[in-house]
This record gives sequence, structure tokens and C-alpha cells, in this order.
Amino acid sequence: MPKITNNPNLCSIRVAGTGSYVPDKVLTNDDLAKIVDTSDEWIRSRTGIQERRIASDAQATSDLATEAAKRAMEQAGVTAEEIDLIIVATISPDTFFPSTACYVQRNLAAKNAVCFDISAACSGFLYAMSVARQFISTHTCDTALIIGAEKLSSMVNWEDRNTCVLFGDGAGAAVLKRAELDGEQGVLSAYMGSDGNQTDILVVPGGGSACPITPDNAEQRLNTISMQGKEVYRYAVTAMRRACDRVLQRANLKPEDISMVIPHQANFRIIEAIRERLDVPPEKMFINLQKYGNTSAAAIAIALDEAHRSGAIQRGDKIVLVAFGAGLTWAAAAICW
Repeated sequence: MPKITNNPNLCSIRVAGTGSYVPDKVLTNDDLAKIVDTSDEWIRSRTGIQERRIASDAQATSDLATEAAKRAMEQAGVTAEEIDLIIVATISPDTFFPSTACYVQRNLAAKNAVCFDISAACSGFLYAMSVARQFISTHTCDTALIIGAEKLSSMVNWEDRNTCVLFGDGAGAAVLKRAELDGEQGVLSAYMGSDGNQTDILVVPGGGSACPITPDNAEQRLNTISMQGKEVYRYAVTAMRRACDRVLQRANLKPEDISMVIPHQANFRIIEAIRERLDVPPEKMFINLQKYGNTSAAAIAIALDEAHRSGAIQRGDKIVLVAFGAGLTWAAAAICW
């Protein structure tokens, strides 16, 4: 399985600011029970989700991303002109091309930025963090804006109760800059992995070049999310545990050194399985799944911002971010906050 690990020669990259945005519309489990055969108890007991946010018809992924970016930039104290790299992690882009990052650049008037998207599903924000880290460390850029943003409601089959209960819309962002004191603050280590042999267990099968949507297949809803839940669970727990182990090892840390783990917000059962395997107490796992559901590439970014702004993580804390997504992809990062 291909993987990219930490380069000890990289300088420290700090998170200068975070931001997040979720749409106003709340879709509760009881609301879903009115349109599919499900119930609040069924959803909560299997996923831990209580509600999720749904973007309006007028909102695109770039709109969600832009709002999160503005909040991250404000906290970081940087202007649009200072941003020289924008990476948007998304599987629900505004358009196949141009990139969603280009729309965000236009919205922010960040005229000096190089812009592109990353498609790594739920691992996307951490992939973007690793890529931006390389750019900053090699002095290709000084200030990077990374965003995880999704409008998954546009890709959900609202008649499939096994998937429509899981997903929501939202965006999270972070501004990355070079740390003033190498090694004392910033991204300590990162790890990414992929397994293309499992592309069929979590996929949107139609809408691309392999299976264009035509009048003949439109009723099959092939451009919506298809998932084999049991298989995803099995791979997710193993891959996320492995990713955590790797970043801790690379950063010379032990689980007891970690103040907070921010896992991908997909399913409470997965989060609990990871917690048990890492042997960390429940209070060290940051969870906001119940409010937003699975927002794919946005999930860790939103959770990181909420943990930061709520005071759940403090300056000097060592935290681990870990994600798993379609591809299959997985990623983790250890950060000294």
C-alpha cells in the first residue's frame, strides 16, 4: 500500500488560525423519519448522529469553503493578498473544472494564490495539510490556506436509508505558516496511505468518464453515494489505528503524551473502536458527530476549529488528527499546538 511519511528535514509548520462554517438548515433524525423508513433511535444507536446541516440550493461548496476561510484568515491575522496557496479538499466540487479552489480565490480576492483541489474523500483535509507543509518547507510559499468543504446533500440518495442518514454539509479551514521556533510548535509528523484495491466499497459510481449519466441510466441514481458499511468499518478501524501509530512513532510520542485525538467524524462506533485501541480516555476524544454527521473532507477541519475555539486544546498541547475515507485513503498528523 503506497504511503507518504514524515520527512525529518522539514521545518516546523504551525496552524496560525482555524475557521469553520455550517449551513443554517438543520435536518434532524425525526425529519429523516418522515421521508425514509428510519427512526431517531435507529440512527443514534448505529451512528451516534442526531442531526446534520444542509446547504441551501443557492449555496455551492465554494460558498461554504469561502466562509470557513474568512474565519480562519481573521483568526490568523492574514489578508487575502498574503495567501499564496489555496488547497480545497472536496469530493463535491462546484464543477469538475475549474477547481473549487479557484472559485474560493475569486471570492476572497486572493490574487496571489496558486489554487488546486485534492480529492481524497474524508482524508482530504489531512492530505491538504501534508501537501501544504511540503510547499512551505521548500520555501515555495509562505502562507497556505487549506480547506475541507463538502455539499454532500447534492450527492445523497434520499431514498437510501443506509446512507442518507449519515451525511451533512459544511466546511473547515486552516491557515498554515512556518513556525518561528523549529520543533517547538507545529506539525510534528504526518502519514498518508491508500489502497486502490478497495475502490468499490465506498464510491459514487456514475457521473465520471467511466460511467457518464445518460437518459438511459439516470433513474438508477448512479451519481449518488454507494457504501458497503460493514467493509468500510473493518478497514477504517485498522487503517486509522495504523496511521495513529505511525505519526506517534515519527514524533517520538506515546499515547499518554497526547492531550486530544480528533478523529474523522463518521460513526461513533468507529471512533470508540479507535479510542479503545489507542487506550486513551473518552475525554481525550473530540467528538461533534452528533451535530453534523459525516461531512467527509470537512469533518476534521470543523472539529479542529471547534476544539480550538472552545478551549478543548491549548497552546503546547500535543494532538493527533486521524481520518479514513473512500479510495481507500487514510491519513494522520501529530501537532504540537
